[in-house]
Amino acid sequence: MRPIEGLTVLVDLDTRQVLEISDKGGSIPIPKAANTDYRYSAQKPNQVLKLLKPISIEQPNGPSFTVEDDHLVKWANWEFHLKPDARAGVIVSRAKVRDPNTGEFRDVMYKGFTSELFVPYMDPTDAWYFKTYMDAGEYGFGLQAMPLEPLNDCPRNAHYMDGVFAAADGRPYVRSNMVCVFESYAGDIAWRHTECPITGMQIREVRPKVTLVVRMAASVANYDYIIDWEFQTDGLIRVKVGLSGILMVKGTSYENVNQVSSPENLHGTLLSENVIGVIHDHYVTFHLDMDVDGSDNSFLKVNLQRVQNSPNETPRKSYLKATKTVAKTEKDAQVKLKLYDPSEFHVINPTKRTRVGNPVGYKLVPGGTAASLLDLDDPPQKRGAFTNNQIWVTPYNRSEQWAGGLLVCQSQGEDTLAVWSDRDRPIENKDIVLWYTLGFHHVPCQEDFPIMPTVSSSFDLKPVNFFESNPILRTPPNVDTDLPVCVAAASA
Repeated sequence: MRPIEGLTVLVDLDTRQVLEISDKGGSIPIPKAANTDYRYSAQKPNQVLKLLKPISIEQPNGPSFTVEDDHLVKWANWEFHLKPDARAGVIVSRAKVRDPNTGEFRDVMYKGFTSELFVPYMDPTDAWYFKTYMDAGEYGFGLQAMPLEPLNDCPRNAHYMDGVFAAADGRPYVRSNMVCVFESYAGDIAWRHTECPITGMQIREVRPKVTLVVRMAASVANYDYIIDWEFQTDGLIRVKVGLSGILMVKGTSYENVNQVSSPENLHGTLLSENVIGVIHDHYVTFHLDMDVDGSDNSFLKVNLQRVQNSPNETPRKSYLKATKTVAKTEKDAQVKLKLYDPSEFHVINPTKRTRVGNPVGYKLVPGGTAASLLDLDDPPQKRGAFTNNQIWVTPYNRSEQWAGGLLVCQSQGEDTLAVWSDRDRPIENKDIVLWYTLGFHHVPCQEDFPIMPTVSSSFDLKPVNFFESNPILRTPPNVDTDLPVCVAAASA
């Protein structure tokens, strides 16, 4: 939060020579350190905000999940393999869900992981134009993962997993407590229904929603990323990205916005005296190798369209209909999300059908996201061309795992997901990979200073005609005798 603004050094890494030193910030003061120490130990006792009483989830019979052979997670009706990874952070593979009718495990996803993170800053000046980062390919998302803090990063019932990586000299080193696994209950409802009183039936059925969360957190220099893979008993997988940490800030001579004649030239927001939070984007691209009931799948786009009625047909003037189209090649599956041209996006197995004839599948359900507004010929956008669309589908290729290319440092965009997909290869009834980019536009505000509260977004992988009916219909409700009775210490 105390940048030395305007000082840049250009270095030739091959010759190890300094080519140029530029210092254009001589008139810009270094911001003061007042009110930037975020450590709890540094807070004065009369300034500590005690807003909440302690809260914890108790499990009197222990957790419902197990971890076998250090990596195989089994919980409720799910099982999957979990692996810390130096570049991706965490890899979830061989995810299977048990069918409630047959009792057999069925394939859902062969492998899912964070493929790349693209973070371009929106300041074109000399000291900032090059700040467009590829956090996974340039730094290693897993290499930047930090030990999780028990009771605060993860609840008391969490299981922790270490990451073991190779250092630059080839020797192994251990990143302790890199990943945690825990069951979560936030008072949410899995399903419910109460019969209308006019039926005369006193029926009220409710089931609580308990989920299993796999979490890691990476501190990539200033920013902290929290990645959650959350599994639900109804077959849904939710992937959530949280952003926190310290903003990358720019020094300025301004102490108040009243001094700024052209606010748009700040390229951000004045957060504190002499400190600007620069506007930027975050794009997190996921590699989702879906194997829905087998490896050969197809991508089905279900487009919702308005149909106009003639006055003689019905009092209604319009309605919606669903038009289904199977993508034949890669370009058919390139999708830019549009609010007023809505679609569903299914990965189906055309050879496996339900009792009534629907192809089994999973659908990608986008949450709040953002699209890149940069010029397609802008050098950073060429490198980050995998953000040109929110959804891509490619045939499986072992060499195509990293959306920004295998070798990202100093790349020119010659080996990206966009380049691969332009080959327009067949993808119908093939072993396919679904790619989804979760995006954030970030215009900083004062509440982000000096540490920003976590901002999150997510997407879902949801069963669509995968089961014959609601797969958790027969689960029991909670009753008082299942739960512990806690007695306050003062009255014990």
